[in-house]
Amino acid sequence: MSTPIKLFVNMSVAGAVLATSLVVVALETPAFAAGDQVKTTGLPIPRYVSLKSTRVNMRVGPGRDYHVDWMYMKRGLPVEIIQEYDTWRKVRDSEGNEGWVLHSLLSGKRTAIIAPWEKGGDMVEMVDQPKSGGRIVARLEPGVVAPVTACESGWCEIEVAGATGFINQKSVWGVYPDENFDE
Repeated sequence: MSTPIKLFVNMSVAGAVLATSLVVVALETPAFAAGDQVKTTGLPIPRYVSLKSTRVNMRVGPGRDYHVDWMYMKRGLPVEIIQEYDTWRKVRDSEGNEGWVLHSLLSGKRTAIIAPWEKGGDMVEMVDQPKSGGRIVARLEPGVVAPVTACESGWCEIEVAGATGFINQKSVWGVYPDENFDE
Protein backbone atom coordinates (compact mmCIF):
# COMPACT_ATOMS: atom_id res chain seq x y z
CA MET A 1 0.00 0.00 0.00
CA SER A 2 2.88 2.39 0.66
CA THR A 3 4.33 1.95 -2.86
CA PRO A 4 1.51 3.84 -4.68
CA ILE A 5 1.72 6.69 -2.19
CA LYS A 6 5.47 6.89 -2.58
CA LEU A 7 5.10 6.84 -6.37
CA PHE A 8 2.54 9.64 -6.19
CA VAL A 9 4.83 11.74 -4.00
CA ASN A 10 7.77 11.21 -6.35
CA MET A 11 5.66 12.18 -9.36
CA SER A 12 4.46 15.30 -7.58
CA VAL A 13 8.00 16.29 -6.70
CA ALA A 14 9.13 15.63 -10.28
CA GLY A 15 6.25 17.76 -11.58
CA ALA A 16 7.17 20.59 -9.24
CA VAL A 17 10.82 20.41 -10.28
CA LEU A 18 9.80 20.38 -13.96
CA ALA A 19 7.49 23.36 -13.50
CA THR A 20 10.24 25.26 -11.64
CA SER A 21 12.76 24.38 -14.38
CA LEU A 22 10.39 25.65 -17.06
CA VAL A 23 9.92 28.94 -15.22
CA VAL A 24 13.70 29.33 -14.78
CA VAL A 25 14.31 28.55 -18.45
CA ALA A 26 11.67 31.08 -19.49
CA LEU A 27 13.30 33.75 -17.31
CA GLU A 28 16.85 32.97 -18.48
CA THR A 29 16.20 32.76 -22.22
CA PRO A 30 14.32 35.68 -23.73
CA ALA A 31 16.47 35.72 -26.90
CA PHE A 32 15.02 32.54 -28.43
CA ALA A 33 11.37 32.13 -29.33
CA ALA A 34 9.85 28.79 -30.32
CA GLY A 35 9.01 30.11 -33.78
CA ASP A 36 12.59 31.20 -34.50
CA GLN A 37 14.13 28.87 -37.03
CA VAL A 38 17.14 29.67 -39.12
CA LYS A 39 17.82 26.86 -41.54
CA THR A 40 21.57 27.24 -41.82
CA THR A 41 22.53 24.02 -43.61
CA GLY A 42 20.05 23.86 -46.46
CA LEU A 43 19.57 20.17 -45.61
CA PRO A 44 16.08 18.73 -45.16
CA ILE A 45 14.35 18.89 -41.80
CA PRO A 46 13.61 16.48 -40.27
CA ARG A 47 16.60 14.19 -40.92
CA TYR A 48 18.53 11.53 -39.05
CA VAL A 49 22.15 11.91 -37.93
CA SER A 50 24.26 10.28 -35.22
CA LEU A 51 26.21 11.47 -32.20
CA LYS A 52 29.86 12.11 -33.05
CA SER A 53 31.18 12.04 -29.49
CA THR A 54 30.99 9.70 -26.50
CA ARG A 55 29.65 12.52 -24.30
CA VAL A 56 27.02 14.83 -25.76
CA ASN A 57 25.01 17.36 -23.76
CA MET A 58 21.42 17.98 -24.78
CA ARG A 59 20.32 21.43 -23.60
CA VAL A 60 16.89 22.98 -23.13
CA GLY A 61 17.72 25.79 -25.57
CA PRO A 62 20.14 26.64 -28.39
CA GLY A 63 23.15 27.96 -26.49
CA ARG A 64 25.72 27.16 -23.82
CA ASP A 65 23.83 29.36 -21.34
CA TYR A 66 20.91 26.88 -21.30
CA HIS A 67 21.09 24.13 -18.73
CA VAL A 68 21.88 20.55 -19.70
CA ASP A 69 18.73 18.44 -19.66
CA TRP A 70 20.27 15.15 -20.76
CA MET A 71 23.76 13.72 -21.36
CA TYR A 72 24.26 11.00 -23.94
CA MET A 73 27.12 8.59 -23.32
CA LYS A 74 26.96 6.49 -26.51
CA ARG A 75 28.87 7.50 -29.62
CA GLY A 76 26.98 6.68 -32.81
CA LEU A 77 23.52 6.89 -31.26
CA PRO A 78 21.01 8.02 -33.90
CA VAL A 79 18.99 11.20 -33.32
CA GLU A 80 16.57 13.08 -35.51
CA ILE A 81 17.18 16.76 -36.27
CA ILE A 82 13.84 18.52 -36.09
CA GLN A 83 14.95 22.16 -36.05
CA GLU A 84 18.04 24.34 -36.68
CA TYR A 85 19.05 27.59 -35.06
CA ASP A 86 22.46 29.07 -35.84
CA THR A 87 25.00 26.35 -34.91
CA TRP A 88 22.50 24.44 -32.78
CA ARG A 89 20.27 21.54 -33.77
CA LYS A 90 17.11 20.54 -31.96
CA VAL A 91 17.10 16.75 -31.85
CA ARG A 92 14.75 13.97 -30.82
CA ASP A 93 15.97 10.57 -29.61
CA SER A 94 14.31 7.17 -29.93
CA GLU A 95 12.49 7.65 -26.62
CA GLY A 96 10.99 10.99 -27.66
CA ASN A 97 13.31 13.25 -25.61
CA GLU A 98 13.94 16.58 -27.34
CA GLY A 99 16.60 19.21 -26.83
CA TRP A 100 19.41 21.20 -28.41
CA VAL A 101 22.86 19.91 -29.40
CA LEU A 102 25.79 21.83 -30.86
CA HIS A 103 26.15 20.91 -34.55
CA SER A 104 29.83 19.92 -34.20
CA LEU A 105 28.78 17.01 -31.93
CA LEU A 106 26.64 15.48 -34.70
CA SER A 107 27.68 13.37 -37.67
CA GLY A 108 25.98 12.69 -40.99
CA LYS A 109 26.95 9.02 -40.59
CA ARG A 110 23.74 7.00 -40.46
CA THR A 111 23.11 4.58 -37.64
CA ALA A 112 20.01 2.86 -36.30
CA ILE A 113 18.77 1.25 -33.11
CA ILE A 114 17.41 -2.24 -33.54
CA ALA A 115 13.75 -2.34 -32.43
CA PRO A 116 14.08 -0.12 -29.32
CA TRP A 117 10.35 -0.54 -28.69
CA GLU A 118 10.96 -4.29 -28.13
CA LYS A 119 13.57 -4.04 -25.32
CA GLY A 120 13.55 -7.33 -23.49
CA GLY A 121 11.60 -8.87 -26.36
CA ASP A 122 12.39 -11.21 -29.21
CA MET A 123 15.63 -11.08 -31.15
CA VAL A 124 15.54 -9.48 -34.61
CA GLU A 125 16.93 -11.47 -37.53
CA MET A 126 19.60 -10.10 -39.86
CA VAL A 127 19.64 -11.98 -43.18
CA ASP A 128 22.11 -12.32 -46.04
CA GLN A 129 19.83 -10.88 -48.74
CA PRO A 130 17.40 -7.94 -48.76
CA LYS A 131 14.29 -10.13 -48.84
CA SER A 132 12.17 -12.31 -46.60
CA GLY A 133 13.38 -15.87 -46.29
CA GLY A 134 17.07 -15.06 -46.56
CA ARG A 135 19.67 -17.07 -44.65
CA ILE A 136 19.97 -15.78 -41.08
CA VAL A 137 23.37 -14.14 -40.53
CA ALA A 138 22.75 -12.99 -36.96
CA ARG A 139 20.05 -12.51 -34.37
CA LEU A 140 20.19 -9.05 -32.85
CA GLU A 141 19.00 -7.96 -29.45
CA PRO A 142 16.61 -5.00 -29.38
CA GLY A 143 18.48 -1.80 -28.48
CA VAL A 144 21.67 -2.63 -30.38
CA VAL A 145 23.08 0.39 -32.26
CA ALA A 146 24.46 -0.36 -35.73
CA PRO A 147 25.85 1.62 -38.68
CA VAL A 148 23.50 1.71 -41.69
CA THR A 149 25.22 1.74 -45.08
CA ALA A 150 22.15 1.65 -47.32
CA CYS A 151 18.38 1.24 -47.35
CA GLU A 152 16.30 0.22 -50.35
CA SER A 153 12.91 -1.38 -50.93
CA GLY A 154 12.17 -1.79 -47.22
CA TRP A 155 15.54 -3.31 -46.25
CA CYS A 156 18.60 -1.74 -44.63
CA GLU A 157 22.16 -3.01 -44.84
CA ILE A 158 23.89 -2.92 -41.47
CA GLU A 159 27.05 -4.21 -39.83
CA VAL A 160 27.15 -5.57 -36.29
CA ALA A 161 30.21 -7.16 -34.65
CA GLY A 162 31.85 -7.81 -38.01
CA ALA A 163 28.78 -9.41 -39.57
CA THR A 164 27.11 -7.62 -42.48
CA GLY A 165 23.54 -8.28 -43.53
CA PHE A 166 20.08 -6.88 -44.06
CA ILE A 167 17.31 -6.07 -41.64
CA ASN A 168 13.72 -5.14 -42.35
CA GLN A 169 13.42 -1.35 -42.31
CA LYS A 170 10.42 -1.57 -39.99
CA SER A 171 12.69 -3.12 -37.33
CA VAL A 172 14.95 -0.11 -36.85
CA TRP A 173 14.76 3.44 -35.48
CA GLY A 174 16.97 5.94 -37.31
CA VAL A 175 15.62 5.46 -40.83
CA TYR A 176 12.33 6.79 -42.18
CA PRO A 177 9.74 4.34 -43.51
CA ASP A 178 10.35 3.76 -47.22
CA GLU A 179 13.50 5.93 -47.15
CA ASN A 180 16.07 4.92 -49.77
CA PHE A 181 19.75 5.93 -49.60
CA ASP A 182 23.22 4.61 -50.28
CA GLU A 183 26.25 6.11 -48.53
